[in-house]
Amino acid sequence: MGPRRSTYRLALFSAFTLLVALVWTTYGAQEAIATSASSPKGSITFPDLYEASIAELHEGLVKGHFTSVDLVKAYFARIEEVNLQGPALRAVLETNPNALKEAEALDLERKLLGARGPLHGIPILVKDNIATVASEGMNTTAGSFALFGSIVPRDAHVVTLLRRAGAIILGKANLSEWAHFRGNIPSGFSGRGGQATSPYVPLGDPSGSSSGSGIATAIGLTAGSLGSETDGSIISPSNNNNLVGIKPTVGLTSRAGVIPISSHQDTVGPMTRSVADAAVILSAIAGRDPRDNFTLAQPRVVPDFTKALKADGLQGVRLGVPRKLFTRTNANIVAAFNASLDTIRALGATIVDPADLPDFEELEASNNETIVLDTDFKVEVNSYIAGLLEVPTGVKNLADLIQFNIDHADEELVQPFWTDQSEFIASENTTMDQAYFDALAFDKDLGATRGIDGALKAFKVDALLMPSNVASGPAAIAGFPIITVPLGFLPANTPLSAANPVRENGPNQPFGIAFVGTAFSEFELISFAFAYEQATHNRLKQLAFTEAIPKTQLADIVGK
Repeated sequence: MGPRRSTYRLALFSAFTLLVALVWTTYGAQEAIATSASSPKGSITFPDLYEASIAELHEGLVKGHFTSVDLVKAYFARIEEVNLQGPALRAVLETNPNALKEAEALDLERKLLGARGPLHGIPILVKDNIATVASEGMNTTAGSFALFGSIVPRDAHVVTLLRRAGAIILGKANLSEWAHFRGNIPSGFSGRGGQATSPYVPLGDPSGSSSGSGIATAIGLTAGSLGSETDGSIISPSNNNNLVGIKPTVGLTSRAGVIPISSHQDTVGPMTRSVADAAVILSAIAGRDPRDNFTLAQPRVVPDFTKALKADGLQGVRLGVPRKLFTRTNANIVAAFNASLDTIRALGATIVDPADLPDFEELEASNNETIVLDTDFKVEVNSYIAGLLEVPTGVKNLADLIQFNIDHADEELVQPFWTDQSEFIASENTTMDQAYFDALAFDKDLGATRGIDGALKAFKVDALLMPSNVASGPAAIAGFPIITVPLGFLPANTPLSAANPVRENGPNQPFGIAFVGTAFSEFELISFAFAYEQATHNRLKQLAFTEAIPKTQLADIVGK
């Protein structure tokens, strides 16, 4: 649905709303309640919210088996069970106090005008560095008390697009504070949210920085979520939480309204339980935005990524395996990856193994990314703060953030594990000099020209294939896309490492397989990933640990 048609539809809906509201509150609502009460629950099979797909939820909404209000209530109850109680996974920072009201309006719109599309009335969680208007009742803080109560000028563009598609913003997800750019602290910790942990390994590392988005989606606290990535922050928590994650090409999705690290590497993408769900969300949030000039480089027409969902998507495809990247990978992960190659060959693909990046040794030795990110962050976070309408704490720039943390150490620099802000300090000491511009140029050359694009050309392959936990680096500095899909789990006899404060490894810890391509190759990567996913269905071969699985289902909500 285009913006003009969407605007017309919303105006039409608003005109009807006042007229119909009186009828709905008297006759319509009574009829709905009577129908729910008279329909035996046994005649309807509700989707299991642990795994429910967006398509299943959409179908149930359209058929009237349940409402968006029911869905929001169910997700709120599931969050309540495990977020701060039970295993206290700390995945969600806050829920949307207007979500039920928004769900009710979308239910009425669906009844009057039909559904806008597959996301109509579907609850989505967004990472807490993605702006939502303060009037809705939620904060945008990157997990830091320094921005608590700040007023953003508008929704992030990706949130605007989600709302236009009919999605409900369910709440804000916890994250590694400042998208893991404050310092050397454990993944999943923020001052506001505390230490988030894995739903697969008790006190396990959820990875980050989109930690809460990963945890919440993995166990059905939301239909799906948005994360952001600079280097690994979608792919790594998707890997650790048994999810599909898409890190889009820099410029496919707008970063306007997203608390930045670097405009050269930041990107926003979906984290979901299936490739199909990821394609639906990516289709909704991709597109040009005048507030983000990087989006002007994208193709004039963004494809409908759901059309890439082809079970034969690997037929005739050539995939390269960059083996030199595997040196830091767990042997169990490498063994599972090697076994997957036979499956992929059986699906019609040719595997070129090895197909290493031509400049691998230079990439390994390079410090260019650190120079670029440190320099960009200082400039861009200062600009972001300057654009806020109100900042109650009075911080104006990065130097103020550093001092705020010192002054509020009991909340931010918490002993014994969360005291570091060395990244902030390094960034504050940067200047945008010739070394920075050289590093920026070298990054593009190393990551793209002589890196990923160099390998694709040298080995005549369509994409690169590797374990997800080694996939992010070259694509990060190139600004290129990645999609990760569940591959397997560490063996049940894996030793449970010490919790300091999270466990690095443990039994049944998930890991994924990643497809990496050139700029704006998301359509092809989704096709490859979907074919692999449909042939393997790895995600449900191991569930989260029992205490981390919420019990509330739609059957507990509908008609109550």
